[in-house]
Amino acid sequence: MKTERHTNDAPKVEPSKAPTNPNNLAVSVSEDGKEVYTSEAVLTNTSSQSESKPHASPIAPTEPPPPAIEEEDDLSIPVAVGTKCLRKGCGKLFVSDELNRLGDGEGTVCVYHPSPPIFREGSKGYLCCKRRVLEFDEFLKIEGCKTGRHVFAVKAAPGPTQTECRIEHYQTLDKVHVSIYAKKADKDKTSIKFECDKVILDILFQDTKRFTRTIDLVGPINADTSTFQIMGTKVELHLQKEDRRSWSVLEKSELVKIGNYAVTFGVGGRTGTIGGKEIILDASNQVKAG
Repeated sequence: MKTERHTNDAPKVEPSKAPTNPNNLAVSVSEDGKEVYTSEAVLTNTSSQSESKPHASPIAPTEPPPPAIEEEDDLSIPVAVGTKCLRKGCGKLFVSDELNRLGDGEGTVCVYHPSPPIFREGSKGYLCCKRRVLEFDEFLKIEGCKTGRHVFAVKAAPGPTQTECRIEHYQTLDKVHVSIYAKKADKDKTSIKFECDKVILDILFQDTKRFTRTIDLVGPINADTSTFQIMGTKVELHLQKEDRRSWSVLEKSELVKIGNYAVTFGVGGRTGTIGGKEIILDASNQVKAG
């Protein structure tokens, strides 16, 4: 049997170990002298989440779509008896102008769907109302959701209105550069054609405007190498000259207005016209003017 030995020596005291910090606590001292322990892992996760989380940007409000342009009945077009109303969901048969087209009688009232039909996953209906059916026969029976007047003969849509555009130009040794100030020109619908002595313009805008003009050029151009650019605010023409003669004006009509004068940058004698208010011609041009 093992017995404990008695001794007069004081027991050895091991030095105390620094407390472990299993949670990686960060120590800070507050203003009143107290120690505050905070988990570094929590701080790291919080900071990383705040850095990785993108800042929510405000969502710009979407503009509502423009209202659909509905067809109108052209009262000037005669309609045969028995013609069906062209509006979706109506199907009313024409009897007479007095009953179905003129005045405000009951026969002129049309109940229809202004929007096109929609077929999705077997259900059928119209975009303008919520009702959906499965059978096609039931789809044909869906009553209209809007009230208006019948359309037996569609009125032709109004064409674009003619407008004017400012035209400027300058020339280099081998080209003439023309600027047509046509803001918001439609690239897909605009047509520009080059010929040896003219440019045919047909510029359609994104609204209901149109600019048409034929420019009879004062000099010949190479139609194959001449080009154009449609920009946001203007249309640029780059006309390739057939020769290197200077163009006094762009169009022949302008040449008639000013007369057949030569373009010079100085005249004989001690006087000139550059910057002057009075035109002074040299001897050769004085003969033409007379």
